[in-house]
Amino acid sequence: MTKNRSGILASTLYCIVCLTATAPAQAQAGPTATAEQEDKAPATTFSAVYKLDLLSTRGGGDSDAGGMGNLDLMLRADLDQALGWQNTIAYLHVLADHGAKINGNHTGSLMGISNIEVPTDTAKLFHAWLQRSYLDDRLSLLAGLYPIDSEFSVMESAGLFLHPAYGPPADLSLTRGPSIFNTSAFGVRVRWNGVERDRYAMAALLDGIPGDPAKPHGTHIRFDAGDGAFAIAEVGFTPPERGHVMEPTDPSSPRTQGEDIRLHEKYESFGKYALGLWGYSERVDDLVDRVGGNPVQRRSRGAYLLAEKTLYRMPGSPVRHLAGFTRLSRTDGDSTAIDQTINIGLRLRAPFNTREDDIVGIAFTHGRLGDKYRQAQAAIGAATASAESALEATYRYQANDWLALQPMLQYIRHPGGDPALSNVKVVGVRIEIGTP
Repeated sequence: MTKNRSGILASTLYCIVCLTATAPAQAQAGPTATAEQEDKAPATTFSAVYKLDLLSTRGGGDSDAGGMGNLDLMLRADLDQALGWQNTIAYLHVLADHGAKINGNHTGSLMGISNIEVPTDTAKLFHAWLQRSYLDDRLSLLAGLYPIDSEFSVMESAGLFLHPAYGPPADLSLTRGPSIFNTSAFGVRVRWNGVERDRYAMAALLDGIPGDPAKPHGTHIRFDAGDGAFAIAEVGFTPPERGHVMEPTDPSSPRTQGEDIRLHEKYESFGKYALGLWGYSERVDDLVDRVGGNPVQRRSRGAYLLAEKTLYRMPGSPVRHLAGFTRLSRTDGDSTAIDQTINIGLRLRAPFNTREDDIVGIAFTHGRLGDKYRQAQAAIGAATASAESALEATYRYQANDWLALQPMLQYIRHPGGDPALSNVKVVGVRIEIGTP
């Protein structure tokens, strides 16, 4: 079965290449290239970012201290310029993760404490896809290795925080295999943008189990029997993005340029309202329900609703502003510990007049433990709290265009949903080094 489905994968990629190859090549710019051609972005761009989290925890399953690192290497190629494949983008993103497993081996939080902690040190391909755009970039089709948390359920203003729950929702992350950090799945994504680019709808269909769970090291693309499929769809309204053309390489980076867009990017304007639905095709064991002594098989599914907005801009300084975000996400609660997550937070850009690129923020996450999970734990004599919650405060100090230092504090109540464990205090700093 795996071999046959690998053939399907190869055929799909071949068809995409053939599709792009049929696009007419544009004329190459000669020695007398126009100003418009000279202003074009380079055909290929490379960037690299290294993050190092130095954390110390007290409480939970066990106190600990240590460091963990994440290296991102990203290459984007405009195949229109490079090969004449009209409106086609290729993107590769390699990541390498290493370091302490503070939460996995000691703290025991269901939602985690750092968004770069992984269970196994490894390097792998995270993004590897082709995207073709149509209808003046209003419609795009993408295929390849694709993590859904690059576009779906994204709150850009929440990206400041280290806690994992401000990326993909915690209730979704705990399901059988979403395509999220640090293992992505092969699939396809289609996106439609309104005429003004301030309304969109997108959907993705991916392999139901990313990688190979038996081989956590390296990159593996497998389509085994029993994987099933994972589907997700989102519709949204983004008023500040009017006129932009968005990409999954970085949802905050526009491809189009112009003075109004440059000013928008410099001063930041958050405004997004979105609704999403997701589900798996393959069934999994219900935590409680039984038939003939065997667990009932159910399909996992869920939904989310999010909003983020620039709430206030300081008079006399367009850079200084206050933004807020909130998100509610829910699952069916049949097979996971957390069935509902609420995120809420605030972030202030340029808290001091002389520090325009610094950001300070505070955020709270509440992960409710599902009734069925609590029933299952009670059946084996284990007490559970009603929820695990986490509060984070952080300050990002942008030292220069390639170095940022970000101290943070977290307070986690009922880690692992275990009322017997003491609450957790996390103190640490993130050091981030990137290409200018």
